[in-house]
Amino acid sequence: MLSLSISVPARLTDDVLAVLQRDDYVTGLAVMRGASILPPGDVVTADIAREGANPVLDALRELGVHEEGTIRVERVATWLSQSGLDAERRAPGASADAVVWTEVGARAYEDSELNWTYLSFMVLATLIAGIAIVLDSPILVIGAMVLGPEFGPVAAVGLALVRRKGHLLGLAVRTLVLGFVAGIVMTFLASLLGRALGWVTYQDVVGSRPGTAFIYTPDKWSFVVAVVAAAAGVLSLTSDRTGGLSGVFISVTTVPAAGNVALGLAFGAWHEVGGSLAQLGLNLTGMAAAGWLTLLAQQTVWARVPARRRTLVGGLGLLGHPRD
Repeated sequence: MLSLSISVPARLTDDVLAVLQRDDYVTGLAVMRGASILPPGDVVTADIAREGANPVLDALRELGVHEEGTIRVERVATWLSQSGLDAERRAPGASADAVVWTEVGARAYEDSELNWTYLSFMVLATLIAGIAIVLDSPILVIGAMVLGPEFGPVAAVGLALVRRKGHLLGLAVRTLVLGFVAGIVMTFLASLLGRALGWVTYQDVVGSRPGTAFIYTPDKWSFVVAVVAAAAGVLSLTSDRTGGLSGVFISVTTVPAAGNVALGLAFGAWHEVGGSLAQLGLNLTGMAAAGWLTLLAQQTVWARVPARRRTLVGGLGLLGHPRD
């Protein structure tokens, strides 16, 4: 169940109410006249079954509500309502499977923002990856994978391709590129410092590393794992079951490959650099392709799900009266 809170100019209130009242999946509808200060106007609240949210949100956007007012969409964790239960039963599909594109898009833009927090996590994750390589520690490699924030922009690339959002695509690609560049540069500088201090040697980088050799030796399985992991990650994001994301982070070798690139550059180990760049490119390509295909499949499936099932309510209106 989702909760809608709409601040809207008074001249649009009746149109908003008309959109909400004629939808079978809306319940708990209320209006507070004159309650909105910015913009001056009214506040409309309603609950809606997650499965039926897309047509309603699209209709509100067509009215221009998002341009002249505000539409706030929030998940309702716990609710008690017979009318709400009835609305969910009437809605097509299952709530866990429903993709609310407005929600997914908002998260994609947020995850694709290039800010100091994102860059800090990328730098710290890549530094840990560099230490993991020197120590040949798979545990530290996993830590670096979990810390890396790169999956958000990768998923945003897939969404941008499916929904044809050029601006989002540009933001996501820029954030990915600059994030990895920042991580590699800072780890490169740290590697030079470690080399000067004698903490890291050439042999640490090119010697036998049975626990972390996979980082610079990509193969067909690297691509397969990236595809499967990214598909699972996108499903976690769109269904709001984020428990699967930790498995995605641990499965895909992106940040460790970036760390190995930095070490290879610092010590002139060019075969390490080449193998790691191939691993990084292979994983990012597989993740982006899987995200795109997964979202495309979800869009195709939900486009075929009926937008309404008014026949199930026997031709009755929201209050049990015959429809006009």
